[in-house]
Amino acid sequence: MPFDTWLTRHVGVRYPLVQGGMMWVGRAEMTSAVANAGCLGFLTALTQPTPEDLRKEIARTRSMLDDPATTSFGVNITLLPAMVPPDYKAYAQVCIDEGIKVIETAGDPSPILKMVKDAGITVIHKCVALKHALRAQKLGVDAVSIDGIECAGHGGEYDTTSLMLLSLCAEQLAIPYLASGGFANGRQVAAALALGAAGVNMGTRWMCTVESPVHDKIKQEIVKATEHDTVLVLRKFRNTSRLHKNKIAVEAHRIENTKPDVQFGDIAHLMSGQRGRKVYEVGDVDAGVWSLGMCAGLIHDVPTCKDLARTMIRDAEGVLDKVGAMRAGQAKL
Repeated sequence: MPFDTWLTRHVGVRYPLVQGGMMWVGRAEMTSAVANAGCLGFLTALTQPTPEDLRKEIARTRSMLDDPATTSFGVNITLLPAMVPPDYKAYAQVCIDEGIKVIETAGDPSPILKMVKDAGITVIHKCVALKHALRAQKLGVDAVSIDGIECAGHGGEYDTTSLMLLSLCAEQLAIPYLASGGFANGRQVAAALALGAAGVNMGTRWMCTVESPVHDKIKQEIVKATEHDTVLVLRKFRNTSRLHKNKIAVEAHRIENTKPDVQFGDIAHLMSGQRGRKVYEVGDVDAGVWSLGMCAGLIHDVPTCKDLARTMIRDAEGVLDKVGAMRAGQAKL
């Protein structure tokens, strides 16, 4: 074991690296590849239209594992307010029935927390502010994944960076926490571990791997992107989301910030999830909006998941060795 953390001990993964839930991306191909690389991958429950479809995707993921007896993965269930919310308990029951050991939650975990905890499932709750982490701790989750504003997708309304959030967690949390939002290389893994994190949760970096179920043109777009190629939209509706700065996202941002008395309906046609799904499937960068983290500026290749994990851990070890040598007065960074 190169690193011994709560995540490696409690979940049993080789490396303290996590692939969190990603809509349209967290499928069997992605999650099994991450698991086979010795990391913790999560299927995204709501990518599947029904709980029974999730059951089939769990089976498909297991069929793609190198060693199903020793390799495990989890399921992400994001619980958000909606006019007609999904049957979250039914999705959670599938996880229980199928022997899933870890669930990543986001939003309000209360509707399913007791049932999955009673089933012995470890719950890692994803949140974007210290106050949300403290509330989740009080509710009884096992760990949190704290998400800085650098992240792809929904980073919250506070604009708090991962550096600050991890430092706050180190001071005030009593449960383990994972670093999330803006992470893509081994140097950052070393920094997260130094800040007390039990592991690093990534989205954009995993999207840009050989096994990711994302069109190759989109992977190359990520490689070309810099840290300046994202845009925050939906801020006026308190649903801020970091997206790739393509034509559709830029237009949505323009309407949101220039139209008097703007309503969500004015940009709903641009924000369609189905349009975003088309981006990943056909490789049309401007087909719809799609999530991208600022860490795109640190992504320069499209490795396999196994190569990515090994490189990140090797680089993290190298950085921490140099830091240790500095303390002993033997080397300089």
